[in-house]
Amino acid sequence: MKRLFFRTTLCAALLAFGAAASHAQDIKERTIKFGHINNTDHPVSLGEHKFAELVAAKSGGKMKVQEYPASQLGNEFQQQSALQGGVQEMSTPATTSLAGIVKEFGLIDFPFAVSTFEQADALLDGPLGQALIAKLPEKGLVALGYWDLGFRNATNSKHPIAKVEDFEGLKLRVIPNPVFLEAFKSFKANPVPLPFAELYNALESKAVDGQENPFSVIESNKFFEVQKYLSGTNHVYAANILLVSKKFWDGLTPTEQRIMKEAADEARSYQRTVSRAAAQKSLANLKAKGMVYNDVAPAETDRMRALVKPVTEKFAASYDPAIVKLYNDELARIRANAK
Repeated sequence: MKRLFFRTTLCAALLAFGAAASHAQDIKERTIKFGHINNTDHPVSLGEHKFAELVAAKSGGKMKVQEYPASQLGNEFQQQSALQGGVQEMSTPATTSLAGIVKEFGLIDFPFAVSTFEQADALLDGPLGQALIAKLPEKGLVALGYWDLGFRNATNSKHPIAKVEDFEGLKLRVIPNPVFLEAFKSFKANPVPLPFAELYNALESKAVDGQENPFSVIESNKFFEVQKYLSGTNHVYAANILLVSKKFWDGLTPTEQRIMKEAADEARSYQRTVSRAAAQKSLANLKAKGMVYNDVAPAETDRMRALVKPVTEKFAASYDPAIVKLYNDELARIRANAK
């Protein structure tokens, strides 16, 4: 009996060792270039650090994620091309930057669609978000989920924006995205598409009067130095998307892909928590640094929503009808659950 027990134990140990050795062989030494446009104090950078930490831990240190922040690898569109070409492994741009290759990503940018973080998470983590992700591999990209960027708010150097008429005539930098351009035109603003890396200088030189971004982006990029007024318009919920080059992804083993997916899921929860806490802290800091802040009354938000409705309907008519139906169905479900 003792011999049998010993043999059984030895066999089990050998099998376990063999499995571990096989698993280790499935993981190669890799350095993953991860680029983004934000500074290292931004929640996107903190999310990258958590992701890198998790990938390293899960791979036994073999897979290393190297961060390239602050547009070191180019703007979001340049990095997108680099991922498609296989010369960069990862990036985490705003979803807005993908509308040029999968126009249905513009649905995420529809103004005033969601009003809480819970609604935003439900929309992006559910069937709609997954349907959009499913369109990316044919464009040379793989997505591992959505990160938080936050609700976008307007700043400018002229006056507070308390009602829709206050947008009239303002030269407002917006992301080079058709939905954003048309939405602000409906407010009679003068939207100016401009790469993010050029924005601070444009604000400082008064080439543009204002811009719109989440609180943490406004603080991190020191826009308070060149902007006086900050208005809580909360006009769009903005998300980042965790992208991987498909060429790189296809070269990973199933074990390495699993490690990346698990790390992405765990980092997402961390990043969202950090980002949302940072947003409230950033708002307090921006006020302390001298920005004049005002909330926008719900009645004025309703007026803005009504003005942009023809814009969203116009774009929706040009999108995949199945995706648009899914979007509308999901919004109805999410809003019903919130009541």
